[in-house]
Amino acid sequence: MPLPIEDYALIADGHTAALIGKDGSIDWLCLPRFDSAACFAALLGGPEHGRWRIAPQDEILATRRRYRPGTLVLETEFETAEGCVALIDGMPVRNGAADLVRLVEGRRGRVAMAMELVLRFDYGSLIPWVHRAADGTLLAVCGPDQVALRTPVPLRGENCRTYAEFTVTAGEAVPFHLVWTESHKPPGPPVEAAAALSATEHHWRDWLAGCRIAEESPHPEMLRRSLLTLKALTYAPTGGIVAAPTTSLPETLGGERNWDYRLCWLRDAALTLHALVRAGHLGEAEAWRRWLLRAVAGTAEQVRPLYGLDGQRRTPEMILPWLPGYEGAAPVRIGNAASNQLQLDVYGEVVDAFYAARHVGLQGNGQTWAMTRAMLDHLAQIWREPDEGIWEVRGPRRHFVHSKVMVWVAFDRAVRAAEEYGLEGPIAAWRALREEVHAEVCAQGFDAKRGSFIQSYGSPALDAALLRMPLVGFLPADDPRIQGTVRAIEEELLEDGLVLRYRPDPRVEGLPPQREGTFLACTAWLGEVYALQGRWTEAHAVLDRLVGLANDVGLLAEEYDARAERQVGNFPQAFSHLGLVGLAFALARRPARERAEGEGAEPARN
Repeated sequence: MPLPIEDYALIADGHTAALIGKDGSIDWLCLPRFDSAACFAALLGGPEHGRWRIAPQDEILATRRRYRPGTLVLETEFETAEGCVALIDGMPVRNGAADLVRLVEGRRGRVAMAMELVLRFDYGSLIPWVHRAADGTLLAVCGPDQVALRTPVPLRGENCRTYAEFTVTAGEAVPFHLVWTESHKPPGPPVEAAAALSATEHHWRDWLAGCRIAEESPHPEMLRRSLLTLKALTYAPTGGIVAAPTTSLPETLGGERNWDYRLCWLRDAALTLHALVRAGHLGEAEAWRRWLLRAVAGTAEQVRPLYGLDGQRRTPEMILPWLPGYEGAAPVRIGNAASNQLQLDVYGEVVDAFYAARHVGLQGNGQTWAMTRAMLDHLAQIWREPDEGIWEVRGPRRHFVHSKVMVWVAFDRAVRAAEEYGLEGPIAAWRALREEVHAEVCAQGFDAKRGSFIQSYGSPALDAALLRMPLVGFLPADDPRIQGTVRAIEEELLEDGLVLRYRPDPRVEGLPPQREGTFLACTAWLGEVYALQGRWTEAHAVLDRLVGLANDVGLLAEEYDARAERQVGNFPQAFSHLGLVGLAFALARRPARERAEGEGAEPARN
């Protein structure tokens, strides 16, 4: 049985990531890339599907863990009756081979330790051939994959698993080095564990030192952790940004809404660009801009809502029947059929991201504007069509209000870019389309009887994505229609201070009825709207609530089940950390005079 989702921590190397539990077990690792098949898949099944655990043999009396400050090097400390030992985990920055280093350090007394290595390639389905190289290196080979394990500890094989028992005393350090290479090549070279971990620490601290975080930013350490997490989800060779490093962690415990998020959504990536630009990391923003230009190259008609790490358009969805799923939440899926959906909002996200990049000096070489124009030409032809929307509803297409709002954003940002930077384009036509879309949304997307915008034309349902309307400038936050929408969301979608995306209708979506957790990014959007409305106390309370939901090392999943008091969904989730970053920056922009004078009286509630 895997641990609760919040009991895992992340380490990464710019190509892939591993999830490590509080019990010292690596239960998820895909090699050599985020989207490769997992060699440790116990997260979605059990130990028999692959894991690597190092922990004390005796009863563990207490466990403490933390990231070494400003890094993705994880330190887990175990207390036993005999002493204290620390397990240090890190993934050195990729230099050819894919390395994972674990170092066991004795802190006090004498602690008996045990190691269990269960390598299972292809998501737990394939048992490798394990043998010893001439130098004593343990080699596990299966098809294209080869993993080598080096350690001074004696190893033994039993029942297709590798075990070790050893003792660590205070001041002693025992290293383990696992490295992946293609099976037709020599095993990756050995590394010195302590030096590799030190270099890894320096890498992350150097990157974080370039982050521009205002002194008045609330929860600065959580803000830095979120930015590090976003960086960790970036695929360094191409600049693509994955939504999460996992697949099929359920949105509802025991449910069927289990999706593969190890892919690059244009929406998520565009919002990540905004966050990195705000933090001063223009290099990552430029890398993503180049990735996008390559990924969507071709005709605008071929734009997809999501792509593979290299920009692949085909991401076929498959079910892995041999994996029982996280706590029995089946099916386990790899790939994502949403790549074939029409999601109109991504055009607005991309054009808005290009505009933001241009605003900070990332002008490009003319290709960006040419692609923007091509996308707008296509959007002008299709914007009146229904789509699947931001939540990728698997049912009949609808006229989602959020999608139309983001169509407005696309034409608005194009007009602004052309006017501000002297770029050529059919500005008059774009202005006319901008006004037409705005008028239609206000006429067909607003329910005058309830005084609120709605999820889709002709439907009474609400949608938390409507909170983005003032955030993107569609209407001001103090507009009565926005105030009414916020009030309706507070009344119908707020649970324990957290926001539901919407209330799923199984008759429409074609999935079994089930209760969904609250969506953390939507909760952050509500906080941002509060900030725009001058409701500072409530906005700060939302941020405090989100920070309080993060696990002990500052990570957030996609959703939170308030009844079970557990994180749910893929983990860690870029969208959740993006929401937190956006809210923190919004609160940091509060006028200094207001901060100095204190809250004072809140504006009247809606």
